[in-house]
Formats: sequence, structure tokens, C-alpha cells
Amino acid sequence: MRRKVFDTLLTTGGLVVTVVLLVAGSLLMWGHSFANSNVHQQLSEQQIFFPAKGSPALAPAAIGPYLNKYAGQQLLTGPQAKAYADHFIAVHLSEVAGGKTYAEVSTAALANPNDATLKAQAATLFQGTTLRGLLLEAYAFSVIGQLTLIAAICSFVLAAIMLVLALLGFWHLGKVGETDEVLARRHTATASPVPA
Repeated sequence: MRRKVFDTLLTTGGLVVTVVLLVAGSLLMWGHSFANSNVHQQLSEQQIFFPAKGSPALAPAAIGPYLNKYAGQQLLTGPQAKAYADHFIAVHLSEVAGGKTYAEVSTAALANPNDATLKAQAATLFQGTTLRGLLLEAYAFSVIGQLTLIAAICSFVLAAIMLVLALLGFWHLGKVGETDEVLARRHTATASPVPA
């Protein structure tokens, strides 16, 4: 194969890969923006605020060290949602029915339909567990948004590298002779044996 044809194919392929990487990076940036804006919008609509600094709600050892940095702020980000879910709601839910889960308390409430305490505990655990799950889902989407941002940056960096390589390929293409071969075979004359 002629070297010029081979170099043209490789260089053109490099430009195609560059375009694909740029498109992928753009789509990943859109995914990052979509995930982050949705997480922010959904959380802001809930109007959840962390307890104020110095509040007794932040005093317990299972809560304060994790939430003090957010004291008084509105819950708007994925990391805030995770902290609130794991170190505020979960702590309070563990105190509702001696650490029993919603499923355990709900089963007991169904077995004892006249027990108002079990019904109230089941309702509280259901609401708290649901809110906690929704907040952790918001956190998961925020992590996905961060991963798409990292992937977008990698895609743009790789596109830049491929573009430089493609431009170098075009530069090299101008230096290749019209008759150069990719893997030129060396023709060597073989000596015929001399009769004795």
C-alpha cells in the first residue's frame, strides 16, 4: 500500500475520532448540567433547612460532627442531601421504635390494629424512610452528574490530543513521496550455489 494513502486514511480517521470525542464531551457536559440543575431544583422545592448553628438538634455526637458545616443552610446539593439523610433523618428514625424498621413496625401495627402507638410509629417511619430515600436518590444523581463532568473533561482532552495527532499526520503527509510504500520489501539478490 502506498504510504500516502495509508497516512491519509489514518489522519482522516483521527479527525473523525476527534469529532466523535467532541460530540461525546458535549453530550456529557449536557448530562452534567441536567443532573445538577435537576438535583438543585428538586431539593430547593422541598424547603429543607439544616438546624441553626448552636442548635440543640446538632448537639448529639451522631449528628453534630456531620452537619455543623451546613448549620443554618438550605439543603440544595447532593452531599448535603446525603449528610441530612444519613446523619439527621436516620438518627431520628432509629429513635422512633427502638431501632426497628418501617417493615417491622408496620407488620406489628397490622397484627395489632387497635394499637395507636404502633400506627403512629409506622406512619412516622414510613414518612421518614421515604424522605431519606428521596434525599439519597438526589445524592446518587449528583454523583452521576460529577462523573459525567469528569468523563466530559477526559473526552475533550482526548479530542485535543487526537486533533494534534491528526494535524501532525497532515504535516507528515506532505513529506511523503508519491511512490513510498508502507512496508517496502527489500529485494536482495540471492547468490546461486557455486558448483564444486
